Amino acid sequence: MKIITLKEEEFDQFAKNHKYKSLYQTSNYAKVMKTEGYDYHYLGFINNSNDLIGATLLLYYKVAYAPYGFLIDYTNNDLIEELTTRLKKLLIKQKFIYLKINPLVHCAERDKTGKIISYNPEINDILEILKRNGYLHHGFNKYFENDKPRWVAITKLTTNNEKIYQQLNKQVRNKINNANKKGVDIIKVDKTDKENLKIFYEFIKRKRKKSIRYYKAILDNFKEEAELYFAYINPEKFVKYSQKYYEKELEKNEEYNQILQEKSRHGLSVKKIINTKMESDKNLSIYQNNLLKATRLFQEQPNGIIIGGALIIKYDKGVNLIIEGFDKNYRNYNPNYLLKWEILKEYNKEGYNYFNLNGISGEFEAKNKYSGLNEMKLGYSASAIEYIGEFDLIINKTAYTLYKKKMDKKGKRI
Repeated sequence: MKIITLKEEEFDQFAKNHKYKSLYQTSNYAKVMKTEGYDYHYLGFINNSNDLIGATLLLYYKVAYAPYGFLIDYTNNDLIEELTTRLKKLLIKQKFIYLKINPLVHCAERDKTGKIISYNPEINDILEILKRNGYLHHGFNKYFENDKPRWVAITKLTTNNEKIYQQLNKQVRNKINNANKKGVDIIKVDKTDKENLKIFYEFIKRKRKKSIRYYKAILDNFKEEAELYFAYINPEKFVKYSQKYYEKELEKNEEYNQILQEKSRHGLSVKKIINTKMESDKNLSIYQNNLLKATRLFQEQPNGIIIGGALIIKYDKGVNLIIEGFDKNYRNYNPNYLLKWEILKEYNKEGYNYFNLNGISGEFEAKNKYSGLNEMKLGYSASAIEYIGEFDLIINKTAYTLYKKKMDKKGKRI
């Protein structure tokens, strides 16, 4: 085997047809990470017949990193052994400390309760092969300890939007409906507009340690594959819906009041109708309050207010939610729920195969700080996909130990 340098076009051509392809093994992602201070190489692995049998994007910044792993056959021990030997020689010469990989190898698919739907029968063999060849496994962690999530939520787009909607978790449907009632609309915005990027960045800047330059690089390099969406309150729609629901509830409330008076007059039990009337009173108060808010907003900001945003990348007939965020002052408007639903609907109509809602935790039983995240994302009729996890191939053991201690304190992520 030989390790060669591939041209950008050669690498992309090979990568897009590989079993383990991902948007992170593309020249576009390499250029994004260049803006973050990383250099990169496109490496090809050829056999004795000069056939290209594997490849990888290799990012490096003191350490080397193959995002979502090499594009190779992980079940072939001889291939892994020879590749690892040659890679170590190459990386030693270039004075790297270690090589990090997190292969896009599925362990299992699970339902929202954590019950296994399907299992990869090759996973134990692959794990043993990698360990045997010196790859230090970070373990089957359940949370967000790795550079990339080990668990993700994916909705398969195999039926029409009406059926998918019925399959959504009841709470998710209620949140979507609530957003609509409060006049929230979702729009695809001009991603080349610097002001739009600035607005979006305000929603997500505290979620990850990434600069606005990083997100601009995604939009610039992924071009038509990347899209930016905003959630905003449409004042006219908010007034219309608020008026509609207020008047409808007012009509019902008056009917309940008449029934209550009639029953009282005839000495009949009024307990049930009193409870119904009290519930209607609560709803009436909510709708009246919404109508006041909507009217005030229409007067003060007739063009509306942007309250959330989402960045997606389309890749290999799938849609990937990169990051989303919203103004916490408008949490009760549920813009994040409607954002995901409208994006899912749009690309399902266009014939895409799946919607990757990104990271979740692998803890399905014990209550934890990510339980709400799981409930929300898996509530989109999604499955939990578990990957094999992260590995380090140590090149310089002493330097590796010191570097890991230093980086753990800083919390640096690639």
